[in-house]
Amino acid sequence: MTKNDLSIFEQLESEVRSYVRSFPTVFTKAKGYTLWDEAGKEYIDFFAGAGALNYGHNDPNMKSKLVDYILNDGITHSLDMASTAKAEFLKKLNDVVFKPRNLEYKVMFPGPTGTNTVESALKLARKVTGRTDVISFTNGFHGMTIGALSVTGNSFKRKGAGIPLQNVVTMPYDSFVNDELDTLEYLEQFLENDGSGVEIPAAMILETVQGEGGLNAARFEWLKRVQDICNRWEILLIVDDVQAGVGRTGTFFSFEEAGIDPDIVCLSKSIGGYGLPLALTLIKPKYDIWEPGEHNGTFRGNNMAFVTATEALTNWEDPQFEKDIKAKSAKITKFLEKMIADYPEMQGSLRGRGFMQGICSEVEGFSSKVAAAAFDQGLIMETAGPSDEVFKLFPPLTIDNEGLEKGFAIIEESIKTLVKEKASASS
Repeated sequence: MTKNDLSIFEQLESEVRSYVRSFPTVFTKAKGYTLWDEAGKEYIDFFAGAGALNYGHNDPNMKSKLVDYILNDGITHSLDMASTAKAEFLKKLNDVVFKPRNLEYKVMFPGPTGTNTVESALKLARKVTGRTDVISFTNGFHGMTIGALSVTGNSFKRKGAGIPLQNVVTMPYDSFVNDELDTLEYLEQFLENDGSGVEIPAAMILETVQGEGGLNAARFEWLKRVQDICNRWEILLIVDDVQAGVGRTGTFFSFEEAGIDPDIVCLSKSIGGYGLPLALTLIKPKYDIWEPGEHNGTFRGNNMAFVTATEALTNWEDPQFEKDIKAKSAKITKFLEKMIADYPEMQGSLRGRGFMQGICSEVEGFSSKVAAAAFDQGLIMETAGPSDEVFKLFPPLTIDNEGLEKGFAIIEESIKTLVKEKASASS
């Protein structure tokens, strides 16, 4: 096989593969915010494992802890038995994350992926309330298993279920139609009006910033009103922080600045720190009414991920870590605003917040072309939204200013080239 030969994947891997089509090369090494392929070409990573690598690739401290753990015959697999690695993780999570934020949650370990934590959250909400229905929101994305798909908005993903997806009512997210329409007044009419056909639900589930749905960021006032509605109707509020959490929006949890207090929080992706599979379902203690073993799974306690997750949380012991995220977030915002102003031809608007921002282009296919052109120049970046209309910047939180500037330069060059091509084609 020649270097970067994709034939083995085309021959043997399922047609369902996707990212290899967007990034058609064979990666062999990664460090920090950089990847290399088999030919030695270097790529800046503005993708970060779709948010699973907030601390970058192969963090040296996590790697050292993990190697030591393995070499000392640490427990690898233990279902939900007690282990030293799990105990240390729980203590660090409580000391570094819960206590400073005055949060009290019981920690559930479902299966190791984001869709697993969503499934457990939906199941528990129905068990707690005795109700069946759930309210989800337009353009939400919550996973690919049946329950999680039922609360996902994307029609392409939903069709893959092959069966009707039921017991969910979809309501308009903040600014879904326009900024003037009060989507929550609309929602409340359904709850209050006996003729609406909508039952009082067990839960509402939402992302404070919709990652796959197009980087739609809910206003803090809107989120507070959702919480108020849930409290008034005794509906559990589930925040899916699988992608937006663990610092991606500037604070550890994406909902902190909104001042809301979710009943259940779903975490995965970067909670493992190193890119190792791990998911948590955080439950307010009064709702932790599971019977032992009522929800279980073979891989619900990844000890190697506990080791790296514990080390990753040490970053949050230093207040400067969060301050640096916010400073670099402002730099990202400033760059994107400049692109929108300097290249009006792409008809762009700013989306998202923190380290999950991007530009929505009203020109059909433009954002996908920007991502493809950037990849050719050595930058990995994906698109989001129902029609891939947003190109999104998702660098590791640990990226330095030099890395950001290199990435910015590639993005601007990609935009500039495409705008020129568009102008030439129309002249």
